[in-house]
Amino acid sequence: MRKTVISGTGLYTPPQAISNEELVTAFNAFVDDFNAKNAAAIAAGEIEALQHSSAEFIEKASGIKSRYVMEKHGILDPQRMCPEIPERSNDEISVLAEIGLQAAREAIKNAGLTPEDIDGVVVAASNMQRPYPAMAIEIQNALGIGGFGFDMNVACSSATFGIQVSNDMVAAGSADRILMVNPEICSGHLNFRDRDSHFIFGDVATAMVIEAEEKATAPVQWNILSTRLKTSYSNNIRNNFGFLNRCDENGIGKKDKLFVQEGRKVFKEVVPMVADMITTHLEDLGLSPDGVRRIWLHQANLGMNQLIAKKVFSREIDPDTTPTILDSYANTSSAGSVIAFHKHSQDLSSGDIGLLCSFGAGYSAGSIIVQRR
Repeated sequence: MRKTVISGTGLYTPPQAISNEELVTAFNAFVDDFNAKNAAAIAAGEIEALQHSSAEFIEKASGIKSRYVMEKHGILDPQRMCPEIPERSNDEISVLAEIGLQAAREAIKNAGLTPEDIDGVVVAASNMQRPYPAMAIEIQNALGIGGFGFDMNVACSSATFGIQVSNDMVAAGSADRILMVNPEICSGHLNFRDRDSHFIFGDVATAMVIEAEEKATAPVQWNILSTRLKTSYSNNIRNNFGFLNRCDENGIGKKDKLFVQEGRKVFKEVVPMVADMITTHLEDLGLSPDGVRRIWLHQANLGMNQLIAKKVFSREIDPDTTPTILDSYANTSSAGSVIAFHKHSQDLSSGDIGLLCSFGAGYSAGSIIVQRR
């Protein structure tokens, strides 16, 4: 088995952003309109009045202050509350492939490579634009890459699962270099009329090049020391949208066709699962938490990350050890830990050990231990 490295990462950030204050203004206008239209039913006790949200509530509950989105005006329209992203013809590149392409180009450039050097493309993301053709093949075609491409989905853990899949192919010799891409337009599946979750997600795309150590020439490289994946079935995070919805008209427009979660249950169950996975992974590799310079955690909730880090390190953790991008990007699903790694890894020294970890629906979790060369 060959040694492998991460040799380049890329990030695409949409040009539009929405602050908590902007989001709350639109949400509260929707609430007031709903309560006014349903005043009689509310007074009769037939339905419950909706409650206002606040920027302070959002930040306290999540640590999020703002988020980037592909289109903000539709989201902030109280009569719509959904991004306006027009459909494209089959002759045009799809919107998810387009943003993935921009992150991919940066990752390839940072790896000191050209598209012709890449052997395969893996698109690992939580919300695919369509079942087929695969976005990976679309990106492969747009870049002029030979070889192969395929899509995979493990919700918010897709990137770490994608890293292991790419790593395994390179280590086994079936490819020398894999481009792993994570395009996420999470605003498309978020219910902006749900007070408990309307603030959670943002849009972004990330990419990463995984290649054989013997082939790598990039100035900055990270040896992949070990990977670990875990899944445990749960209904506490779910999205029931799919092609079978047309077979039962009763489900059209129901809330479960968008993102839904039991947030408190998720927090209670995922934190110990992830902390135990990280701790065990380090122990099995003969490493102690004190030997880890930095952990790039999934950017879902600040409280979750702080508690996971505290359980792993058995002490309070400073922001340098567990950097946060959640405040400005929000939860970007599979891309979150890759954004944190992309933005907060260049200052580490040769020999420093770090760990990428993502977790989410499934439940699913992935842990990647790396070392700066």
